[in-house]
Formats: sequence, structure tokens, C-alpha cells
Amino acid sequence: MKVLILSTTDISGGAARAAYRLHQGLLTAGIDSQMLVQNKLGDDHTVIAPTSKIQRGIAAIKPTLDQLPFTLHRNRDPGINIYSSQWLPNKTVNKIEQINPDIINIHWICGGFMPIEAFAKLKQPLVWTFHDMWAFTGGCHYSGKCDRYQQSCGSCPQLDSDRDWDLSRWIWQRKANAWKDLNLTIVTPSKWLAECAQASSLFQNLVVKVIGNGIDPQIYQPHPKHLARRMFKLPADKKIILFGAVSATKDYRKGFHLLMPALQYLEQYYTPEEVELVIFGASQPNYLPNFSFKAHYLGKLNDDISISLLYSAVDVFIAPSVQENLSNTVMEALACGTPSVAFDIGGMSDLIEHQQNGYLATPYDSQDLAQGITWIIEKSERWQSLSNSATEKTKQKFTIEQQTQEYIKLYQEILAN
Repeated sequence: MKVLILSTTDISGGAARAAYRLHQGLLTAGIDSQMLVQNKLGDDHTVIAPTSKIQRGIAAIKPTLDQLPFTLHRNRDPGINIYSSQWLPNKTVNKIEQINPDIINIHWICGGFMPIEAFAKLKQPLVWTFHDMWAFTGGCHYSGKCDRYQQSCGSCPQLDSDRDWDLSRWIWQRKANAWKDLNLTIVTPSKWLAECAQASSLFQNLVVKVIGNGIDPQIYQPHPKHLARRMFKLPADKKIILFGAVSATKDYRKGFHLLMPALQYLEQYYTPEEVELVIFGASQPNYLPNFSFKAHYLGKLNDDISISLLYSAVDVFIAPSVQENLSNTVMEALACGTPSVAFDIGGMSDLIEHQQNGYLATPYDSQDLAQGITWIIEKSERWQSLSNSATEKTKQKFTIEQQTQEYIKLYQEILAN
């Protein structure tokens, strides 16, 4: 069995890391797996990408070009930083034909990597792992409060459009025309995203299989806290809260605006001499938010070892996202024995069991978010129990080996039919 994984990039961003981990797991299991990407950041020879300077240059500007139809909407939602049209023609299909796999596993392929119309040209059975909502919307990656993807999009709130035939309807219609006869199996990492896909107009008649992402428990595991803190020059005698994501302080969906009032509520329980905040995924801004507690900005961390050590260095990880699939950061934190606090939205309940390995706060309630942080860190015996349960949860359900075996079984079932 020869498997080809498609992903815009290999190791940058949660979806790409999840795809690359699966690719590594397949290779370890003895499966002939290759990964085709638009932008290659690692040095794995089994990851195929453009090689010439011209090809790499074109690949680098494709994400910007793909955003052009969106940026022409002057009144678009300023909190949305990506809206994918997937209109750029390219030679991805030709490359796939040269590789000639038995089955193709599509992951996150936006940023101009693969046009919507190219899917129908692929002859092999397709497994499509959704990492967000884009596949069944009119261009957005998370719909917020909008449910128009259950019909045919149009009048898109993210475009501030009041026209039925707007950019979102055009993208949705292209998908409806191009994907109606695909030999397609859908996988989602969370139950929530599976429910969204099955409620969509594009995929409501398809079976959706839930397979959680996996991580390496040999890397993401608890490390001695005092050593981890020393690595990041963090104080040994304080409670430390961690917040992090790609563009952590800028992406509205990641909930930084809800973290701020939660920290203000936290002042009722702790003083700045007792608690400090660590933020990764964002560098220190020119204008510093008025945190009550000292904040350490660590910027982007790209290697798994450093990220694992950081989770082990802190007392609690907070993920105040307003919409989320299966959070890689929460999964990684739990694997490192760090209890996590999040709103009870999306796929968070797949990972966090309320008051067992973390705390699920009332959606968008910053005060309850603060209450969750306090509940986790106020008693050392409780914290240790939560930490043990957190590690055990990921070992039981979210390892690369488990994920890989479920995908192999799925591939075999598809090819046998």
C-alpha cells in the first residue's frame, strides 16, 4: 500500500504538524508513505516539495495571491486573517500522477496549494482529514455564529456582505459542482467537527469517521519542573500560567480578548508576587497589554522538545478559544502532565474531562475561566491528581501509534472495496 499525504506545509502550524506526525507514524509502521507539500520547512527526504528557486518563490507568494479575492472586500471582518478561495491553477495533479499512490490522504491544503477543481481529477480513493471547517464553507475556516454553510452560504458575515451571490456563494458553488462525484471518505479529529460536517449541505450524505490526532509520548511527557523552568529562566517559586497559539495575541479565534478579563478576575485570588504569565507563539508587542501579572513572551517555538519542556515548566495551560477543532496545544499540555482550562466548545471536551484532568468553563465566561485556573492551582494534592490523569488520558487515546493504526485500518478497508 502506497499512501500520499497532501499538506500545504510539513511542520509549521497545528494541522501541518498533525499531518506530518501521521506520516512519520505510517513510515514507522512499515507503510510506504510520502508527503507532498507546497512549502517544505524540514529536511525529511520523504517530504516532496518544489526544488528550484523559481518554484519555491512561486510557492511562497501563493498564500498571498489566494487571499486577493478576500482582501478586495474593504468591509471584511478585521478579526479574520485567512479566507481561502483556492482559485490558483497549479501542477499538483501532475505531480500526484508521477508519484502514483494507491490512496491519497488530504489534510490542510489551503494557501493556494490545490484549487477546488483539482480534486475531481484525482483517480485514487481520497481520505480527507478536516482540520477546520473550510471544506464545507464558502471560504471561511471557522464560521463563528454563522450556519449558512448548512444551505449554500452567501450574505457572508465575515465579508460584511448582504448579497446572496457574493464571494462565499461563488466558492461554495464551485465546491458543489466539483466534488459531487468524489470517491471520498471524511475524517475529523473531533466529534464536534464531525457533527458540523454532517450538518453541512456539501457532505450531509457522507459518513464521517472520527480519528483523533496523535503525539509521541516519548517527547510529550512530564519533565522535572525545576529543570524546565531553569531552561526558560522562569521563577521557581511562583504559579505560572501558559497561553499559546500561532499568532497567539492577534488571532481573535484564540480568545486573547477573553483571557485579559480572566486575568483581571484572577486578581481577586492572587497577587503579582504569586502568579506570572507566559505567552508563546507571539513576540512581545510594541504596545504592552496592561496585565496584572508579569508576562514573559517567548515568541515562536518550532521544535517539539522545547515545546514539551515549556508545558512541563508551568502549572496550568489556558486555551480560551471561541471555536476550536481538536486543540494540539491542549493535547500536548495534557501529555506533559499540565492540567488545562478551556471553554466547553468545539472539540475541547474530547480532550478535557471536567475536573478530572482540567476544567471546562462556561463558554465565553471569563470569570469562570479564572475560576478554573484558581481551582487547578490552589491545592497541590489536587494538582498532582489532575496532572496524573492528564498524562494518562493522552496515553490511552492520543498517541501517534493509535492514530496510525486507525488510519491504516481505514486505508485497507477502502482499498478492499
